[in-house]
Amino acid sequence: MRSNGLIQAYDGQMSMNDFCPVSAIDLILASSSSYRRDLLQRLTKIFSQLAPDVDESALPDETPTALALRLAIAKANAVAAIRPGAIVIGSDQVAARGAHMLGKPGNHENARAQLLACSGQTVSFHTALCLIDGRNSRIQHAVDTTHVYFRNLGSAEIDAYLRAEQPYDCAGSFKAEGLGIALFESMQTEDPTALIGLPLIALSGMLRTVGIALF
Repeated sequence: MRSNGLIQAYDGQMSMNDFCPVSAIDLILASSSSYRRDLLQRLTKIFSQLAPDVDESALPDETPTALALRLAIAKANAVAAIRPGAIVIGSDQVAARGAHMLGKPGNHENARAQLLACSGQTVSFHTALCLIDGRNSRIQHAVDTTHVYFRNLGSAEIDAYLRAEQPYDCAGSFKAEGLGIALFESMQTEDPTALIGLPLIALSGMLRTVGIALF
């Protein structure tokens, strides 16, 4: 389910003359993530990448959705403040099993414990996106929630998967773009790229809203 705060909607009535090419703008991905970089490269190769200095700690009683959205906006704002006039993309993802938020495991043992706990369970991935147009200070934001239903996983199967893919820098301890998809029973999403870390369907719409032509 996606919630959004779009400043204006793209109604399909804009002509090609109303758009400018990506090459004519300063487009910045406010992230050091290689996963988000690779995703954005599906839309365009013309962008720069800057790591925002943002404290990612959750606030007391903050929900996963609220945390993801707050951080996406904070990341975009942090980079927009040092690159005036740029169009900045901020994103953040928070994974949760029920009320329990899942962090990046960091090593094999933590990943093993995380996947054992997720076996046969549903994990929700809340992926927030924020686009700041520095030319006029307009902000757009959205949150995509993807529900992943894990198969019942055995210990030996989990160990074999982790040795094969080593997803220790991924919340949930899997790579959906790789072999990790085999851990699922099913998934429910509006945008499969959101699960990897950057919802490209929503981002494409936001770029159209600010008059950026991708092709």
